[in-house]
Amino acid sequence: MSTELDVVVVGAGGCGLAAAIAAHDAGVSTAILEKLDRPGGNSSLSTGSLPAAGSRFQREAGIVDSAERMEADLLAISGGTDEPELVRRLSEVSAETVEWLIDTIGARMQLITAYKHIGHTIQRLHAPISRRGQDLVDDLLAAVEKREIPLAVGNGVRDLIVDDGAVRGVVVENAAGGTEKILAGKVILAVNGYAGNPDLVRRFCPEIAGAQYFGARGSTGEAVLWGERLGAGLSNMAAYQGYAAVADPHGSLLSWTTIEKGGILVDHRARRFGDESLGYSGYARNVLAQGQYCYALFDQRIFDIAKAEEEFVELFRYGGLKTGASPAEIAAAYGLDAAALSETVADYNAVAGGARTDAFGRRDFGQAPFAPPYYGCRVVPGLFHTQGGLKIDRDARVLKPDGTVVLNLFAGGGAAAGISGRAGALGYASGNGLLSAIGLGRLAGLAAGREVLERNS
Repeated sequence: MSTELDVVVVGAGGCGLAAAIAAHDAGVSTAILEKLDRPGGNSSLSTGSLPAAGSRFQREAGIVDSAERMEADLLAISGGTDEPELVRRLSEVSAETVEWLIDTIGARMQLITAYKHIGHTIQRLHAPISRRGQDLVDDLLAAVEKREIPLAVGNGVRDLIVDDGAVRGVVVENAAGGTEKILAGKVILAVNGYAGNPDLVRRFCPEIAGAQYFGARGSTGEAVLWGERLGAGLSNMAAYQGYAAVADPHGSLLSWTTIEKGGILVDHRARRFGDESLGYSGYARNVLAQGQYCYALFDQRIFDIAKAEEEFVELFRYGGLKTGASPAEIAAAYGLDAAALSETVADYNAVAGGARTDAFGRRDFGQAPFAPPYYGCRVVPGLFHTQGGLKIDRDARVLKPDGTVVLNLFAGGGAAAGISGRAGALGYASGNGLLSAIGLGRLAGLAAGREVLERNS
């Protein structure tokens, strides 16, 4: 069986693009296959934020951080993990990954110092200036085009070619509706997770199965299904990234900065129902449990912080927020009980001002107590992507449950075991998904390229 390509990358989101660039730069022939009509996947829908510990950008900002501290933060929020070594590995390579993006790819990113976000005890998120994942994807695509790496959209992989337990290539469904075989020395699965496959969500993440899916259309779980047929191991399968505040009916994310900086969420009775500081992912199931629309409330000072984010400003411009001089005016805009919302805000202000402890256990109140004017947003919970997948080693090689390698197969991003642990959405720290995508994609590309060169030498 002759090999037509050294490396085939399946999927053209952030993981696949990073993998292809890394493999190409290692000196091997590489191509990318994408089943949808455009690249990007969930990376395009994200804020483009990657946590990195000990980056030169932190040092320039006077922020002292380390891989060990990041690892400890991720393990602290994870609620236990099947893959502690993977947490360590991605923490260790996080700084070089971000610096590679900026220095080699030309990504337009910067260190975020205005906030830390969920799961991090220090400012270590690096993101596009716009806070739009599409900008990061565009920069990766420009690097792919510059290198003349073939990228075929509308070419979905139907199956893996397997010979005597080793992966030898892929079966592709082309735009004309036919199939063809592409042989390859190494295959990298960058097809994201299974959040768009309701059967797999019910099987592995039942607590969020009733939420709307807001992620990329292509996340239908092929990596899990192919991996199970090959006898590969699965890890951290209950982990997912939800979002507690998707603006309705706009479908865009209400910036969680509004909540992290002191905002609250109330139910259809205009009452709070939990500790919002659990985070945008961890709190999604609490919002889902209300069974009806919920409403975010915050004030002008919080608005002024969040308006640094382009998507938030667009949501405001398109009428996704209501404004009022009092909680009662916000209540009237949404048909809520004005007296109940006024009482809720008064109670919350007393707690945030230190007069008493919060009945739900919240201890971080950001800019609260509130002061007029107020802003409100009607929200629904959403499922964005799953965080568990194929068991892998420290260089993204797919493993069987006993730790032996599935020959020639790599996985990253949502296709692979993530770093969010076993605790459903509660283990998700900001940037976990994109770090797994870009970090593992790069590691997979480097390792696949290295193995091909060693084989050919």
